[in-house]
Amino acid sequence: MEPGQETIGATGAASGDSALEKDPSEWVSGDDPMTESQKSYLDTLAREAGEVLPADLTKAEASEHIDRLKGASGS
Repeated sequence: MEPGQETIGATGAASGDSALEKDPSEWVSGDDPMTESQKSYLDTLAREAGEVLPADLTKAEASEHIDRLKGASGS
């Protein structure tokens, strides 16, 4: 690796830059159905929070619920 080369991963250099994060409502694939991974994780979070959510969410909607529920649970 070259000195000064931009990296991702363990250093966390890119993760703290909120300018790099795109709002789920702006995702190109945001209107696609949520992925199986999102569905599984959201199911776990919703159960822990005692919430019931529709199973036909879009990727963007699922992401927003995941962020909200993670914030509520302190995860």
